[in-house]
Amino acid sequence: MPPGPGQRLKFLEWSAEEFRPPEGWRADLVTICRTFHWLDRPAVLARLDEYVAADRLVAIFGDNSIWAANAPWKSEIKAVLADFLGEQRRAGDGTYERPRPYTDDLEGSPFSSWSQVTVPVRRERTLESVIGYLHSTSFAAPRLFGDRMEAFDQAPRERLPAHMRGDVFVDENEFNILLAKRP
Repeated sequence: MPPGPGQRLKFLEWSAEEFRPPEGWRADLVTICRTFHWLDRPAVLARLDEYVAADRLVAIFGDNSIWAANAPWKSEIKAVLADFLGEQRRAGDGTYERPRPYTDDLEGSPFSSWSQVTVPVRRERTLESVIGYLHSTSFAAPRLFGDRMEAFDQAPRERLPAHMRGDVFVDENEFNILLAKRP
């Protein structure tokens, strides 16, 4: 039962691998966003089987990255990244390899009954927020640029303004949400 008036809602922040709830505690909803692709997904889903209450949900969600979009400003960002880091997309300490679909992980897990909801999202981003976003990703982390960091930061400032609407970029995107439960 969700918290009602006078009840407390408690947020816990742990790594998926280290999470240990209080004895007897069961979650009604577990949310996992973009980090799911970095986890040992089958192991995390198996562990959640211990902690999610009967008939409750695991929600896995995220929006499309710049790599899955065709907006001209996002294509220009990909070109800037290629100029500085090469054609092969970076990921963590290596290069990107397409992970298996999350739905495959769900189908092999205790949470094999799933549905997907897609929610359109329109965001406006400033040039500086786009550069900040890039630095927060594994494919454009500051350590990848070494002594060329300032040059990298300058490249979007020079190449992207032609794609702005006024003083922002319009990010037409979608949030994909997988809602999974036990069969």
